[in-house]
Amino acid sequence: MNPITPFLDKHNIVILDGALATDLERRGADLRDPLWSAKLLLEDPALIRQVHHDYFAAGADVATTASYQATLPGLMKRGLTHVQSADVLRRSVTLAQQARDEFWQVETSRRGRLKPLVAASIGCYGAFLHDGSEYRGDYGLSVQQLIDWHRPRLEILAGCGADLLACETIPCLVEAEALVKLLSEVPHMRAWLSFSCKDEQRICHGEPFSDGVALANDAVHIVAVGVNCTAPRFIEGLLASATSLAHKPLLAYPNSGETWDAARHCWHGDATDSDWRDAAQRWHRAGARLIGGCCRTTPATIRQIAQALRPS
Repeated sequence: MNPITPFLDKHNIVILDGALATDLERRGADLRDPLWSAKLLLEDPALIRQVHHDYFAAGADVATTASYQATLPGLMKRGLTHVQSADVLRRSVTLAQQARDEFWQVETSRRGRLKPLVAASIGCYGAFLHDGSEYRGDYGLSVQQLIDWHRPRLEILAGCGADLLACETIPCLVEAEALVKLLSEVPHMRAWLSFSCKDEQRICHGEPFSDGVALANDAVHIVAVGVNCTAPRFIEGLLASATSLAHKPLLAYPNSGETWDAARHCWHGDATDSDWRDAAQRWHRAGARLIGGCCRTTPATIRQIAQALRPS
């Protein structure tokens, strides 16, 4: 029932993928759109499939689907019907599965790898708002309101054959509570829960990261908990604040350390940790068992992480 257990048993590590949008833009895609990378689910799905494939080739054990910013309201705002929008969500999973299966057909077992997984991305409510609130969490919505908002997409993605769900970039505890409760409605699925954080102790809305870890401890359907789309300089402190409390494996897939400008829709600043091999080893020593990258990382980043943590 827990899809990550074989990877942890075999290697004591699960290598996650990196940014989807960053590599799509590097290949010429224009993602200046409220749908962000999900725009290409409509316009160029083959390019998404190729990026997934390249992450597998770089060493990733998991592909995270292009559904982070794909929501039924967002797709229907583009003129799609409810049925068409649901099909787009399913397409995000199909593309990752196709890339995984194509990769696995040519990948020999001589490297000792396990067949990679597909994690269907459940982005936060703030991603739908497209105003940077995934780094603030100031929605003003109740747990029940967030449950009602997330339910349609989560139900669709839970029924697509993905190996697990990635509830990611969650900036506030109330949204985490909503997702944990909602997951009980799809008991066949497992998920990881990952927070966006503002410093070495707190998630973006200000609650202690350790409170999020405690929430995951009691959630039957959560198989890992951690942090993503957070500056690398905060990762070790966040892991240290949670290691003694966590009953589930910890995960870390930070961004490059640059800062997102929601008004101009661009990144500012410099990457804070270019040596991903060393960083990944530090995070592993600090307790993380699922490690990858988020915004502004590429297959080259994941290759460095895989070489550092799974050298054989």
